[in-house]
Amino acid sequence: MIVVKRQNQKGSEEMNKHLLKAKIAENGDTQTQLACAMGMGASNFSDRINGKIPFRQNEIAFIRNRYHLTAQEVDLIFFDLELSEKDKPA
Repeated sequence: MIVVKRQNQKGSEEMNKHLLKAKIAENGDTQTQLACAMGMGASNFSDRINGKIPFRQNEIAFIRNRYHLTAQEVDLIFFDLELSEKDKPA
């Protein structure tokens, strides 16, 4: 498997917020609903999803459990990993 780090325009690594937003929507939640379930305000969650504040380990675990994410999905969302085209699931 080939793994590629994602970078933003400034060259720093970032999480895959689009994949997280997709998982939130797939599970019938909004960002506000998830923030509330996590015990934080919507603006605080927005800062996290936009990379201004990093997600804490317990917050990542909460999201993983709520949406039944695989370890690979957690890595792809939170740890700047992308699978090469040939390694992506069909």
